[in-house]
Amino acid sequence: MLLYMINYSDKLLLGLVAQPLKEELGISSAQLGFAASAFFMAFTIGGFFAGTINRFAALRWSLVIIAVIWAATMFPMVIAGTFAVLLVSRIILGFFEGPSGALILSATYTWHPVEKRGLPSSLISAANSFAKIAAAPALTWVIVTFGWHYGFLALMTVGLLWCVLWLVTWKPGPYASVKNVAPEALAEAARTKVPWTRIFLSRTFLGALAAAVPMYGLITVVLTWLPSYFEIGLGFSRLQAGSMFGIPSIVALFAMFISTAITDKIMSQGGSSRIARGIVPGIGLIVCGLSMLVLPLIHVPIAVVAAVSFGYGIGCIVTPITNAAVSQICPPNQVAGALGVFLALQAVAGIIAPPITGAIVDAASSPAAGYAQSFQVFGGVAIVGALVAMALINPAKDAKRLLTAEPDKSATSEVH
Repeated sequence: MLLYMINYSDKLLLGLVAQPLKEELGISSAQLGFAASAFFMAFTIGGFFAGTINRFAALRWSLVIIAVIWAATMFPMVIAGTFAVLLVSRIILGFFEGPSGALILSATYTWHPVEKRGLPSSLISAANSFAKIAAAPALTWVIVTFGWHYGFLALMTVGLLWCVLWLVTWKPGPYASVKNVAPEALAEAARTKVPWTRIFLSRTFLGALAAAVPMYGLITVVLTWLPSYFEIGLGFSRLQAGSMFGIPSIVALFAMFISTAITDKIMSQGGSSRIARGIVPGIGLIVCGLSMLVLPLIHVPIAVVAAVSFGYGIGCIVTPITNAAVSQICPPNQVAGALGVFLALQAVAGIIAPPITGAIVDAASSPAAGYAQSFQVFGGVAIVGALVAMALINPAKDAKRLLTAEPDKSATSEVH
């Protein structure tokens, strides 16, 4: 959770320093959007290496090396803050953050069976919210008080301290690999090696992507532009904007914990995984999309904050539940690789969304109108993705088809 919190703090830092960088370095909104896009391009590419890293390096050391590199990418901006340095450092940071999500989730899943992975997924995803609730106000205070350089320095220091904590506390759990499976299940587990194409073309994987991609696009827009929206678009002060950054995440925390606790209970009691991990996140994403669609119609700043917070928070339930759904259809030794590809593909939205938002804002009649219009665009896409996800996601049925020798020939039965 702490490493994922650092991960998201690294991402949201660009949004927190956006206005100071524009003022001091003369960077336009489109250039900041391009820097964010370059980060997520590298993030996407890096994500495809999660399976390789998991195969050749122990999680204990691979995550330490990744965290040290993250910290190192902060230092160049401290000593030589230019747009070129920002761009290069964000690209390097993105590449080495790419595989981290899958590796962090894989480490978490070594302690939990498939039917109880929703809540643990939610706890990891909640680090996103904790970053906005705790780290964003703290970083904002540092930036306002000491200057934007110190925001980078603070994250570098925290990243290095995490490495020490990780090395003295973490060990793999009982679901780490085939060797941890009960003896009577070893024979079955050993021969369960699913071709990657079958996993990636399964209805659950594709449906999960349909939900995760638009939500991830909205997450990247929030990370990059929400403080600027609150400050420039709605008229709040810089300190207020940075502090209010955490409001949507408070809603997200409650929504994720409640939804995953309920869906895990449904799964544990033999309920439908299609409902728990397909219909529920789909409904959440529809609510999120509708909230974004109405933003241009709202003209009271605090009401806009409320609409963004509610919609974003409810939509965030997509992230932990779809991660759990993908892990359910994979053998233990293929979870990291499948999640790596899944997270990398959804990160493509991060390449597209921030520059689109920057271009919309620059072309709009006012910053407030531009930000509202961009959120509206992503809200519409989210609704379409939700409908596709609700039609396709069925982890139990896909798991039965992929993880057994004989494919499931029943169109109606489901094994939980």
